[in-house]
Amino acid sequence: MNVSTTRPLPAHPYALPNMLTYGRIAAVPAVVAAMYWQDIWQGGLWLRWVAMTIFILAALTDILDGYLARSWGQQSSFGRMLDPIADKLLVSSALLMLAADGTIRGWSLWAAIVILCREILVSGLREYLAELRVGVPVTHLAKWKTLLQNFAVGFLIAGAAGDGLFPHVIFTISAETMGPVTVIGVALLWLSAMLTLYTGYDYFRAGVRHLID
Repeated sequence: MNVSTTRPLPAHPYALPNMLTYGRIAAVPAVVAAMYWQDIWQGGLWLRWVAMTIFILAALTDILDGYLARSWGQQSSFGRMLDPIADKLLVSSALLMLAADGTIRGWSLWAAIVILCREILVSGLREYLAELRVGVPVTHLAKWKTLLQNFAVGFLIAGAAGDGLFPHVIFTISAETMGPVTVIGVALLWLSAMLTLYTGYDYFRAGVRHLID
């Protein structure tokens, strides 16, 4: 990964790509509310489908806003700053709710911890390098990691609701029983955690020279 010195681009706060990013941030309390209602207030499992739908739509805006910003020439420093923040808020809040309702438990919690720690590390590194006017571009592997991570969280949010579609398919892993949808989500979460470790190291290696200087 290469680092590059960047100049701030003019902000376009009401451009469509930024509006999509705002929408992704607005989706965070909606996803959390649906999951909280289902688990804490004992709402129906249909709320898991609502939360999953909102999450997927929000995740899709991450692809769309970047594409539109590049295609329409509406890239800005403001958008570059806000976009990863929106992603981290969406994924982090979903992971915390999944841990709270027991969908992620046992050893699977370590995969979530790895993902959250990496996000904090990279955010801190980006903030420090930004003061030096140094940009850290997103690699293709990091984009695949984000995609895989979103798939994992989507499957896990569906969780019990998705497992209910296959009532006779049960897996026992480390003395825990899980349905097929949850198993797929956990497997994808571990895969994304492994990619997270690699990409996190890649980012740190790219910025370490500036940290030492």
